[in-house]
Amino acid sequence: MAAVGSAVGPGNMWRFSYRTAEGGGAAFVLLYLGMTLLIGVPMMMAEFGMGRRTRLSSVGALRTLGGPAWVALGYLFVLTSLVIVAYLSVITGWTVRYAFDGVLTGYSATPGARYAEVSVGSTAMLYHIVIMGVTTGIVILGVKKGIARASLLLMPILFLILIALALWAATLEGAGPGYAFYLTPSVAALMDPLVIQGAASQAFFSLSVGMGIMLTYGSYLSGSENLGREALIVSMADFSVAFIAGLVVFPVIFALGLSGDMTESTMGTLFISLPGAFREMGLMGRVVGVSFFLALAVASITSTVSLLEVVAAVGIDEFKLTRRAAALIAGVLAAGIGVFAALSGDVLGVLDKIAGEFFVVVGVLGTSLFFGWRVAEPIKHLAEGASPSIARALPALVFVIRYLIPPILAFMVWVAFQDMVATLAG
Repeated sequence: MAAVGSAVGPGNMWRFSYRTAEGGGAAFVLLYLGMTLLIGVPMMMAEFGMGRRTRLSSVGALRTLGGPAWVALGYLFVLTSLVIVAYLSVITGWTVRYAFDGVLTGYSATPGARYAEVSVGSTAMLYHIVIMGVTTGIVILGVKKGIARASLLLMPILFLILIALALWAATLEGAGPGYAFYLTPSVAALMDPLVIQGAASQAFFSLSVGMGIMLTYGSYLSGSENLGREALIVSMADFSVAFIAGLVVFPVIFALGLSGDMTESTMGTLFISLPGAFREMGLMGRVVGVSFFLALAVASITSTVSLLEVVAAVGIDEFKLTRRAAALIAGVLAAGIGVFAALSGDVLGVLDKIAGEFFVVVGVLGTSLFFGWRVAEPIKHLAEGASPSIARALPALVFVIRYLIPPILAFMVWVAFQDMVATLAG
C-alpha cells in the first residue's frame, strides 16, 4: 500500500491530464499504458528484487550488488527524489488552497488570475513549508506506523472520490467530445517522438521507478512476497487512477466549452480550466471542486512521503543517522529547494523538466543496464516467492530488461535531453 501510495499521486491527475492534452489525448494514453506494461512493470520488479536481496537503501544496494562504481547511480536516485519532492510539495500546496477556495469563498471568476496568485509568492511558500512539515512528520514515524498507515487510510478515500466524480461527469450534457478526445487515438500522435518520450517519462514518473523509491520499499519486503504480483498491483492501481482522473477532467472541460484552455501546454492548465468549470456549476461545482482537489491533495501527500523516504533511507544506511535526524535533514533540504519553485513558476517548470523527465529516464536506463548486465544471476532476485506462472516468465522478463529496454530508453534519454536543453535555452 505504501508503494501504491507512492505511485498514485499528482502525476496521475495534474501531470497526466496536462500531458495527455499536450500529447493529443488518446494516443498519449495508449503509449502511456504500453510504456507501463513494457518497461514500468519489469523495472519495478527489478527494483523490488534488488532492494529485497540487499535490505539496503538505493546507494548501499547498488554498492553491494555492483561495486563502488555504481554508487553514483544511487545518488542520482537521491538527487532526483529530492528535487521532485521539493517542487511537488509546492504543487500540493496549490491543491490545498483550491480545496479551501471551494469551502470558503467559491471559485474565482478570473481563474487565470487566481492561479497566478496561488502558484507563486509568499503564501505559496508558506503552504509548501507546511506540506513539507507534514511529509517529514510521516517519514519520521517510519514505514509501518507512518507511510503504510497513511496510505491505507488515504488510498481508499482517493479511489472513492474519483469514481464518484467520474460517474457524475458522465451525466454532463456536452461531455461527448471530451470522451472522444480522450478515447480516440491519433495515428500521427502515436508516431511523434516527443509524444512517445512524454508518455515514457510520465509512466516512469507516475510509477516511481528510476528514483530509488521502489528499491527502497523493496528492502522492507519479506522473501515470501510475489514481486510480479506486487508490481502488477501497483502499476494497475496507478494506471486506474490516472485513467479515471481523465474521465473526470476531459468531459468537464469539454462540456463547459473550456477545451481551448488545454491548448496552452502549461503547468497550470488543470488549475485554470477546472476551477473555471467548477464556478460555472454553482453550488454543485463547489462540492465537486472540493472533492476533486481533496483527492489530489491526498494523492500528493502519499507521493511526497515516498520521495522523502528515499533520501532519509540513505541518511540512515550510509551516514548512520537516526530516522528522526535523517528525515529532518532531508525535509529541510527539500523545503529549501522548494522555496525557489514557490517563488517562480519558471523555476518549477525547469525543475520538472530536469528531474521529472530527464533524470527519471536516465535513472531507469541505468537501472536496466545494472540489473540486466551487472547483477549476478538476476533471475534469483525475482524468483523467491514468485508464483509458478510468474517464475516461468522470468527468463523472458530478464531478456526484455537486457536487450529490449536499454535501446528504447537510450532513445528516450536523447529526446528528453534535447527537450530539456530547448527548455533551458528558451
